[in-house]
Amino acid sequence: MMNKISLALLIIGGLNWGLVGIFGFDFVAWLFGGTGAILSRIVYVIVALAAIWCISLLFRNERLVEHRA
Repeated sequence: MMNKISLALLIIGGLNWGLVGIFGFDFVAWLFGGTGAILSRIVYVIVALAAIWCISLLFRNERLVEHRA
């Protein structure tokens, strides 16, 4: 469950960075009142925590991960 939530958050973060890179538009900042707004910063931190969680997926035993799914 945590893996899927983290993956969904990383997809959201990746799409947001794509918008920033292509169009110069930060959707999260727009949605929550700017890059310095507390809600935007919370979203950025949650996405970063999801990325840290997903780093652990690189080092897990594949059989163990498949068994849990």
